Amino acid sequence: MKRLAIGVVLLGVVMAGCSTRHAVEVAPVEVKPIHITIDVNVRVQKDLDSFFGDIDEAQQELKEKQ
Repeated sequence: MKRLAIGVVLLGVVMAGCSTRHAVEVAPVEVKPIHITIDVNVRVQKDLDSFFGDIDEAQQELKEKQ
């Protein structure tokens, strides 16, 4: 019976030594607004000018021939 009691105590000590506890604290996260402005109109305007420029030149040539 003494051996059983010693075995239970030793098992309890071993089990207590194997358990760990970790506490992690998380600070509140502050989210700030982000303002992003992208100007793509310049590139589109240049592309449209070159596209319609060709049409305008062809139309101008037709008017000159008339």
